[in-house]
Amino acid sequence: MKIDHQTFGTVDVCMPIGALVDEDAERVREHLRVRAEGHSPRFVVGMEEVPYMDSAAVEGMLEVAETLQSSGVRLKLVGVTSTCREIFEITGVSNHFQFFDNVEDAVRSFL
Repeated sequence: MKIDHQTFGTVDVCMPIGALVDEDAERVREHLRVRAEGHSPRFVVGMEEVPYMDSAAVEGMLEVAETLQSSGVRLKLVGVTSTCREIFEITGVSNHFQFFDNVEDAVRSFL
């Protein structure tokens, strides 16, 4: 599992690469949790390279989303594959996230 990063102004874009399962799901959860609890939780998660995610990944993403919601921010996901989008829908947690087709729109949503 690799997590790439890009910065657009004051917004970080975290891009996990590969399926979010088992220990990789936990690693991404911890990475995002640290960002969400930081002094400026302005980040976006690029999901274009995540073909699949297991229940641990969904729980981890939901935990991060709830941490951000307590600060009045929704977790922004970009380029979610149809399989992952269906997983969010089936588990009933999609309303905790903001979905975007591209990074630029997600970054602009912070303005």
